[in-house]
Amino acid sequence: MRILVDQTGHSRFRSLGPTVAAVPAAEALRAGVGAIIGLAVAGGLAILAAPELWLGIYLIAPFGATSVLIFAAPNSPLAQPWPAIVGNTLSALVALLVCRLAGDPVIAVPLSVGAAIMAMALCRATHPPGGAVAMTVAIGADKIAPLGLGFAFMPVAAGTALLVAIAFVYAHATGRRYPFRRFGEVNPSGTTDPAPPERLGLTEDELAGILVRYNQALNLGVEDLARLIAAAEMQAASHRIQPQTAGDIMSTDLVTVDPAMPLLDIAALFSRHGFTSLPVVGPEGRYLGVIFQLHLIARAHARFRPDGRLSRAGSDLRAADVMGDRLPTARPDTPIAALLPHLASSGTDAVPVLEDGRIAGIVTRTDLIAALARESLRDR
Repeated sequence: MRILVDQTGHSRFRSLGPTVAAVPAAEALRAGVGAIIGLAVAGGLAILAAPELWLGIYLIAPFGATSVLIFAAPNSPLAQPWPAIVGNTLSALVALLVCRLAGDPVIAVPLSVGAAIMAMALCRATHPPGGAVAMTVAIGADKIAPLGLGFAFMPVAAGTALLVAIAFVYAHATGRRYPFRRFGEVNPSGTTDPAPPERLGLTEDELAGILVRYNQALNLGVEDLARLIAAAEMQAASHRIQPQTAGDIMSTDLVTVDPAMPLLDIAALFSRHGFTSLPVVGPEGRYLGVIFQLHLIARAHARFRPDGRLSRAGSDLRAADVMGDRLPTARPDTPIAALLPHLASSGTDAVPVLEDGRIAGIVTRTDLIAALARESLRDR
């Protein structure tokens, strides 16, 4: 009995702790710096637009809450441009109307926040900082109400829109995505087909229904749900694969190129061997990068003249100019299950296998497909 009580108490104690995954220090720094930049600009606008300094300062609180979402949780449905701008603006409008009917802050504050929540929900614009906007209006009604309904548009709507614009630029400058992905948008290949690992056979309505059924519509977007389901399926598939490593299936008789090899010679190697990738190595087999056919074509295209002949600048291209050097790599003892996500995504046709910085082999999509086919035949 005591053990049961201790376990129950321990479980309850753990439930009070963090429930989200650990955030890398670099991501925390990225979000914090973005909020500093966004608030410095938007706060300055609020102060300049407000008739009195205190009003601009009060608006920093709702803007600060918005910044937490759009900079630290840019994939949240609550952080997207529509709920951010419409939610804050609608909350200010509702609170201004409530304050005209109820002058006592004790009554106006809860009514404003509650009405703002209902209005945002009905307009599919739920944005938690909107509650702070409504409360700010209700608390400072004696000085905000005389400004009229225009206060909701300037500085509230304008300030929020500016924050959203800064978040958009900052996210793309720091390698993030904001606003979040939309279901069925154009993929990296320029078509509307989902990426190969994300072809679930589920429609947008079915995915949205799952979110509604489990009350997660405010926490996750349809496209992100599709990506999570696909990642879970990929991980589950890896559990069904017999233990094999990259060293078991990699190609070891490699055709490699020197970083100084001219573009025309590289193209000739691709044509002669029929490969889709060529590793670039330096002295003593030191791995430097990989050249993929698609990357070669994309980077060399701009160097050709209108008549189709290679320009003088194009003829000077070398392997080092077109290779990718920030690609996933593996070790000989890396499980092939760990290679699945890399080789299933577009843009990566092969994963180099390294030992002490030197290339020992390469695992291509063909190698992986052959290994999976053998596994399938073995299970029959």
